[in-house]
Amino acid sequence: MNNKIKLNTLAFITIIFWSAAYPLTKVASQDFDCYTITALRAFIAAAVMLIIGLVTHIRKIFKFSHVWLFAIEGAFAFSLYVIVFNIGLQSLTTTTSSLIIATVPIFTAIGAWKIFGEKLKPVGWISMGTAFAGVCILLLWDGDLSIGIGALWTFIAVLMFSAYNLINRKLENLGYNSMEIVTYALIFGAIELLPFAPRAVGQIMTADTSSLMAIIFMGIGTSALAYYTWSKALTYADKLNEVTNYLFLSPFITAILGWLMLAEIPGAGIYIGGAIIMLSLIVFSVKSR
Repeated sequence: MNNKIKLNTLAFITIIFWSAAYPLTKVASQDFDCYTITALRAFIAAAVMLIIGLVTHIRKIFKFSHVWLFAIEGAFAFSLYVIVFNIGLQSLTTTTSSLIIATVPIFTAIGAWKIFGEKLKPVGWISMGTAFAGVCILLLWDGDLSIGIGALWTFIAVLMFSAYNLINRKLENLGYNSMEIVTYALIFGAIELLPFAPRAVGQIMTADTSSLMAIIFMGIGTSALAYYTWSKALTYADKLNEVTNYLFLSPFITAILGWLMLAEIPGAGIYIGGAIIMLSLIVFSVKSR
């Protein structure tokens, strides 16, 4: 299997896991608040990756000066990112929030161009534009758009996750492998979410089994495994946007999983927007290098 196939496979697996987090969060939210869900996901994921790391004898952080990079990784991917995202969502519709988050590949591309010199061909920028247009069709077909102070908070969340992708590449260039990057980032993210531990204990005691199973699956699958496959996919990419463009697929996959798991029937916009996104990603993959 060549690196291109590995990259596409790992990125697609990641998006499926991350998309599954939305319907699973709906299940878990019957017994847990959003901050507790995030904290428990991070605690479980960090524990899983730490155990695997100890068994596989991952290396220690090379230099003390690298610690802050992992601390920022943990904040921008897990702790601070989710807090900022949820603050933004309080005054936005989910449609508007999803549209803003869908700009992550664009800002990642700009950052990668400025920091790492990763230039894209015109067809690459066009493909990203059409993919974003597909997201707009998918989300706005039956939805509504709202703009407020929440948009600013959500835009900050976009910059955080874009920075997470860039720092991941920086750590890779420093010699860390995917397992090490994800393990240490998750550990720092869990540490940063420790203030939510007391309320998590109380909610666990009264939670239903289905909610607990959703939390466990999200901790192992949508956090530990998904962030590892994402980080691994980035190592196979010549340009970061070969991977981050898969984020355009997230609303489409989320809608499909919502239909399968929660019986939420998708509208026509799902199929039209989804087709445009898929075609855009194929063009980007084949023509933009």
